[in-house]
Amino acid sequence: KLGTLPLPESVQIRISFRRMAAPSGSSSSTVRLPLSDVENLGAGALGGTLEAFLQMPLITYKICVQEGRPTPTNIAGWYRGVVVASSTIAPITAFQMGVNGAIERSWLSYKGLKQNDKLTDGESIAVAAGAGVVSALLYSPVDLVIIQQQKMGLSAVSTTSAIMSQYGTNTIMRGLMSTVVREAIYTAGYLGLSPVLTKNIQERGIVKNEFGASFVGACMAGTLSALATHPVDTAKTCYQADLTGKTYSSATSAMFTVYREKGIGGLYNGAAARTARLCGAFFIIGLVRDQAMQYKGSLTE
Repeated sequence: KLGTLPLPESVQIRISFRRMAAPSGSSSSTVRLPLSDVENLGAGALGGTLEAFLQMPLITYKICVQEGRPTPTNIAGWYRGVVVASSTIAPITAFQMGVNGAIERSWLSYKGLKQNDKLTDGESIAVAAGAGVVSALLYSPVDLVIIQQQKMGLSAVSTTSAIMSQYGTNTIMRGLMSTVVREAIYTAGYLGLSPVLTKNIQERGIVKNEFGASFVGACMAGTLSALATHPVDTAKTCYQADLTGKTYSSATSAMFTVYREKGIGGLYNGAAARTARLCGAFFIIGLVRDQAMQYKGSLTE
């Protein structure tokens, strides 16, 4: 029968090549399966560790510019706090991915859909924002310790002990609400908006290469997130740096004080470094997550 005739070898080669070259938005692309809680934690931990280590100089520069103090003069100074940053950003990123996955599964179940079904673009962004809100409970004290460690020059443990003994236990949560705002937008960016933009960039043929589309999507989402959150981040940094409360009584007062004294430019001090960092973070973490989803999908083929 005609259906059983073998295809010529040249035709088989062309078909095979087209399947390999197909963009991720096509039906022949690599299957991506949702990660389990453990897999989300692992991917988040790896992505967070890589992001923190590779971009610590940008974190240090941003903090120095926002506080108005000199930048370090040696490599050790630029990487001061990298241990606490890596060891805390990694579990926070893991936590954000884990919570994001849990909320996603709950929402799909609420809608009566299967776990492998996809959320709409808007739902993906909203779910990621919710994960960011929850993660602020962990991230706020981490930021406080990193900022104070840069000033005190102590270890993470010694810095935490000094803060709580000198200023009270509750001080460790100083800046929580501003962190909630920042992390909601940040997490919505890298777990929601960045993948959505990447998918649409490929589907529209703007950038056909998967790696290139991921980079462009991450940079677009990172830039938007940075511009939206930087004034809040500046106010939070100033507020957390002033533990005595003599200059800033709240993050809101810090924002208005900075604006009154330095204008809108003051609120965007360090914006270039933070924008670069967010673009890098969105790309690095997103790449690790996507590769994990692709690898899991390849096991079912």
